[in-house]
Amino acid sequence: MESTAAVTFESFGLRSEVLEALKSLGYEEPTPIQRETIPALKDGRDVLGQAATGTGKTAAFALPILERIAVKDRRPFEAQALVLVPTRELAMQVAEALQKYGAGVGVVAVPVYGGQEIFQQIKPLKRGADVVIATPGRALDHIARKSLLLKNVKMVVLDEADEMLDMGFEEDLQSILNELPSERQTALFSATLAPRIAKIAERHLKDPVRVTIAAKSVAAGTLPNIRQSAYVVKRGQKEAALMRVLEWETPSSAIIFCRTRKEVEELTHVLMKAGYEPAALHGGLTQEQRDAVLRKFKDGRLRVLVATDVAARGLHVENLSHVINFDLPTSPEVYVHRIGRTGRAGKDGVALSFIDPREQRLLGNVERLLKKKVALAQVPTRAQLDEKRVETVAEQVRVVAETPRAQAFGALVAKVGLPVEQVAAAAMMLLQDKLFPAHEGDDITAAPQREEKGRRRDDRERQAPR
Repeated sequence: MESTAAVTFESFGLRSEVLEALKSLGYEEPTPIQRETIPALKDGRDVLGQAATGTGKTAAFALPILERIAVKDRRPFEAQALVLVPTRELAMQVAEALQKYGAGVGVVAVPVYGGQEIFQQIKPLKRGADVVIATPGRALDHIARKSLLLKNVKMVVLDEADEMLDMGFEEDLQSILNELPSERQTALFSATLAPRIAKIAERHLKDPVRVTIAAKSVAAGTLPNIRQSAYVVKRGQKEAALMRVLEWETPSSAIIFCRTRKEVEELTHVLMKAGYEPAALHGGLTQEQRDAVLRKFKDGRLRVLVATDVAARGLHVENLSHVINFDLPTSPEVYVHRIGRTGRAGKDGVALSFIDPREQRLLGNVERLLKKKVALAQVPTRAQLDEKRVETVAEQVRVVAETPRAQAFGALVAKVGLPVEQVAAAAMMLLQDKLFPAHEGDDITAAPQREEKGRRRDDRERQAPR
C-alpha cells in the first residue's frame, strides 16, 4: 500500500500544462485535503469537504476544474464551471489561482461580485469565460440578465459555504443550484457541517465522497504572549461596550473584526463619531483603496482598522497591540488565525471578544481547540472610566506644567480674573472633555457567566454584499 507521503501531483494524472504551472509556482507536495479531494473530483464524484481556511482548498477544487475545461468549447456568456464564494476578495483570489494553474491550458477565469458596475463584468463574460467565480447575489443578477448562462456548466463549487449561509445567502444559493443542469458535478466545502449545510448537501449532492480534514490542535502555551478575554453583552449593547473597552485598553494599534461588509461600515461610522479616526477594510473596496488603507495602517498613520476576515487575509502588521472580535467567528480556527496577528516576536498582545449570551457555544468551540478557558471580563463601569480619566488628565497636566512654554500662560490665568484653583478646575474640565468625548450607552448589562446550554438564535443582519 502506497503511503500518503509518496503521493505527488504527478500521481493524480493532471494535465502536463497544469503540472508545469504547479512546478513553476513551487508546489511540491499536495496537502491532505488535496490528496483526498482531487482524485474523487477527477473521477467525477461529488465531494462534501469539511476543512478550515488555509488547508489548500482552492487548489483541491481548482485543479479538477481545469481537467474538465475544454477551451475549444468556450462560448459567449456560457460558463463550463461555476465557483460560488462569499466575498469579492475571495472571488478575486480564486480567479487569480485558476489563471495561474491554468495558464498553460489557456483557461479564462472571470470573477463577478458586487461593488463593481455590472456592465464592466458583462464585457469579459461576452468574450467568453470558462470558469466564473461569483458571489451569490451577483451571480443571480447576471443570470437574470442572461449574461451568465448555466446550461453547459459541468462543475459547481460552493466554497466556504458556512460563511455564505451566515451572510444570508441561503435562498440565493438554492436558486442558483436549482438553475444548474441536473447532470453536473458538485463540490461543497465548509469549515463546519452544520444542519443547514447538511440539508443543502443532501438535496444537491449525489452520493458525495466525504472529506474531513481535522483541525490541528493548538498546543497549550502556543499563544503565551496573548492575553485573551471575552465580554458577554447583549447584541444591542456591543457598540457601547466596545467604546468603553477601547478607552480602558488604549490600544496603540488594533484590528476589529466583523463578519460582514455592512457591519464593518456601520461600526467604522460609530468609531469615527467617537473620534477614533478608523478605516474600513472589506470586499467592497477597490484594490487601490485597499492598498492605501493597508499602507496607512502598516505605517502607523491609522490606529484602528475595522475589517472582515477575507479582506484582511495576508495582512501582517508589526507591533499590533490588540485584535478585537466584535463578532466571534463561527470557526475556532479562524479565531486562532485572527488573534495570531498580535503577540508576535516575543511581544505581548491582547485578544478581546464580544459575544451575545446566546453565542457562548462559539466560545466553547474556541476553548476546546485552545484546550484552555478564555477569561470572561466585566465591561469597565462608568465610575472606573471616570477614575482613569482623572488619572490620565492629571498626568498630562503634570508633564506639561514642567515645560518652559507653560510658564508663559501665567499671564492668561491672571487675565481671567478668578482664583487660580477655579481657573485650573475649568481648564481641567475642558481638557478632559476634549480627551474623552461623551459616549452613549452608560447602562450596559454585562453577563460574565457561562451558559452551557443556551439556545442560539440567528438574529444577524441578512442583507449581505453582492
